Order: sequence, then C-alpha cells, then structure tokens
Amino acid sequence: MPRRIAILGSTGSIGTQALDVISRSRGELSVVALSAAGSWETLLKQARRHGVRKVAIADPDAAAQASEAWTGGEVLPGPDGVVKLIADCECDMVLNAIVGSAGLLPTVATLTEGIDLALANKESLVVGGELVTALSQATGAAIIPVDSEHSALHQLLGAEPPGTVDRLILTASGGPFRGLRREDLERVTTEQALAHPTWAMGGKITIDSATLMNKGLELIEAHHLFGTPYEQIDIVVHPQSIVHSLVQLCDGATMAHLGYPDMRVPISYALNHPDRVDVPVRPLNLVEVGALTFEPVDEETFGCLRLARDAARAGGTATCTLNAANEVAVHAFLRGRLRFLDIADVIEETLGMLPPRPVHSFDSLGAADAEARRVAGDLVAERAAA
Repeated sequence: MPRRIAILGSTGSIGTQALDVISRSRGELSVVALSAAGSWETLLKQARRHGVRKVAIADPDAAAQASEAWTGGEVLPGPDGVVKLIADCECDMVLNAIVGSAGLLPTVATLTEGIDLALANKESLVVGGELVTALSQATGAAIIPVDSEHSALHQLLGAEPPGTVDRLILTASGGPFRGLRREDLERVTTEQALAHPTWAMGGKITIDSATLMNKGLELIEAHHLFGTPYEQIDIVVHPQSIVHSLVQLCDGATMAHLGYPDMRVPISYALNHPDRVDVPVRPLNLVEVGALTFEPVDEETFGCLRLARDAARAGGTATCTLNAANEVAVHAFLRGRLRFLDIADVIEETLGMLPPRPVHSFDSLGAADAEARRVAGDLVAERAAA
C-alpha cells in the first residue's frame, strides 16, 4: 500500500517539486490532500491531476471561489480548514511547505494527531521551539527535515552515537550580495535581492537568503532538531552550494554531504524515510566542479544573522519576536515600503522594544507574535512616512 501524503503549500516551490517526486514514485507514494494559501486555480489543477478529493485554502475568499468552481471534491476554508484537512485526510505523513509562521498551527495539528511530519517550514521550530519538539516526543510522531542543510545533517548524524559530535556546520551560498559591504547595499532594489545565484525559491525565502536571515533561522532550527547547543553550530559561506552541511566528530574527522543543488533530493529523502529511492538528478562530478571554496560570514554587513544568534541565545519569546518582525519587514521591502538595510534595523528595534518572556504555551507565542507584528508595523510606517 502506498504511503499517503498530505502536502501543505502545494502550489509553492517545495510543494510542486514534491508532487513531481510523488508522480515518479511508481506507486510507492500517493497524494491524498493538498492545501494552498490562496492560489486556488493552481491548487484545483493539482487536485484534478493527482486525483485528490479534499483541499484546504487559507484565504476565505479564494476558498469560496474554489468551491464554486470545483464540484469534484471538498474545499475546506481558512486556517481551521487546514487543521481539519490534516485530521480528516487519513494520511501517513504531512509535508508542511507553508511559508512563514502560518505553518506553526498545521505543524502542531500534525504532531498532535501522531502523524509523521516532513518539515519544510522552518518557522515552526523558530517560533515553537521546545514546545514543538516536546509534542513530537509525546506523540511519537517523527520530524524529518526537508531543508537541504538539515536533511544533510539528519543523514550524517543518523549513525552517530551520543557524545561523538563536536560541531555542526551549515553552509550558506552567500546570496546575491556575497562580498559586498554595507555601503554597497544602500540602494539595493527588490529585483536585485530576488536574483538568487543558486536556488529558485519564493519571494520571502529569497529575501531571507539575501539578508542571511534564512541562515539565522536555520541555525535555530538545527538547535531544536538535533539538540545541539548554539555554540557548537557554525555557519560558513560556500558559494558553489555543493556541500550542504558538515559534521565534525570527536576523533578529528569531518563528514560532509555533497550534491548538486536540487530540492527533490531532500524532499524524496523525507517522504520515503527510512528508505532511499532513485531521484532523476545528475551524480556529482567533482572533476567538473573543479573547486570548492569556503569563506567566513560577514555578520557586520549582514546583521540579520547576528540578530538571529542573539535572539537564539536570549531564548523565550525572542525568536518568535525575531521571526514576526522579519516577516513584517520583508513584506514591506517586497512592496517597496522599506529599504533593504532597513530590514535588519526594524528587527533590531523590535527586539529592543520587546524583551524576551518565558514561553509556557502556544497561546503565549501567539500573543508575542501579534505584539511583535504591531511594533514592527509601526516602525515600518514611520520609515515609509519619512
């Protein structure tokens, strides 16, 4: 019997590539449910193509349009609809590829149901942290990372007994502005920031890669996924994007996961875990690559990474505040209401105005998220009016 997969965020980059992986699986994987934020026409095309009878659409207006246009199945509206989809679809695994903190609630719903989670939504752990991992442990539902860096670490760490790992090393492409200084970024345009040199991704994550906030979020995610202290997680710039992550061991050895950048590889690994199946990608040819280079991260120019480290060390609601302020600032930049360098400034000011508080429940995270969005929104408005 095929493994039944629900894909949340199926119209985005990860979701569409996951559907490609499933369509090539020769019956070992099947799609039983799909969701999208608002792209209902694309979602319904996917549902018809893959024989899916139940979908969820977070935007109520888009859900209403989809319900009128589709008589072949059921449309569940709003954020509650995504949660109901998870509970009702009788799946074996949920792939959470929702963008931003909106992915936290579906992560909680998946783990609460005891369903294994293929996690492409790093914000679930950035915001939810220990609460999410504790929920996974309580229900026995596995969390298999889909980010290429964390998938690499998951594979490298699989055979290592406790106490043998000294350091985790995440690699960063450096984004479109690698090697530039702060003064060079004063007049950066949205188009320039969206021109990632390696990966084709959605707008929000592409801007996060340009500011290096994405690597800061991945730092926090790695800490929660693997229980590694922050002081034992390093980040290096690797522009070729061939080495996805490295693990340094107590005996002096360093293990690396290498391959051409193709997200179908970590997607397939997560959906088929613990099995490994063929993926139609080119085998790595080191002679063709020629050279692999590594550089230190410039946290003075790319302040978002420094802010992520500081928030991670502060703990409590700090990482929730960091993420919320970043989402507000990035959205404002994409709409032309904020300059590129102002993204980090808005985040830093928001963190300064909202000291971290202990996290006792998911409700406390919701309150912290709302407060951070309000403060960051006010800061954006002040800059836009100046």
